Amino acid sequence: MEIKFVAKNMELSENAKEYIEKKLGKLKRRLNDISEIRVEVSEEKTKSQKDRFVIRIVLDCQSTLIHTEERAETIKAAMDKALPVTERQFERWKGKMEDRAKNAMPTGVAMAKENPVETEEPEERKPVVKVKRFAIKPMTVEEAADQMELLKHDFFLFINAENTKVNLLYRRKDGDYGLIAPEIK
Repeated sequence: MEIKFVAKNMELSENAKEYIEKKLGKLKRRLNDISEIRVEVSEEKTKSQKDRFVIRIVLDCQSTLIHTEERAETIKAAMDKALPVTERQFERWKGKMEDRAKNAMPTGVAMAKENPVETEEPEERKPVVKVKRFAIKPMTVEEAADQMELLKHDFFLFINAENTKVNLLYRRKDGDYGLIAPEIK
């Protein structure tokens, strides 16, 4: 397993790297399913000094990403807050993988049956300011729901393994899920 460090708006000292590696060493012993750990450390200019340092930990577990972000006054404090959260998320993911192996279906996945309602275009269209590229792999709707929950996103774009088409899974206001499956006419 490999740990990649990324520092933004700051230089990451060797002491900080060693501390993070030591903390993640505990994680590395327990987690054989992780192929890569990415640690992003950044310093933000905030009014509150208690939120000055941000640590983002991203675990790549069999092409599933587990993301944690914590803020604190020091790098060490942020790492101490982020590690237990990461461990809980991993245990939750591992439990879901075990349930899936036992053919348990997650509950609460509702498919959108109606076509999305078209809305009028705004008079002035805002420019695209960021383009995000990412690799996607075929997966089931249940796997996409799990991935969306792990990333704490409100939507998730994926290739549906059942029909090899691009689908969009999203969280509805009532907490259920909706699925947008395009049809070519």
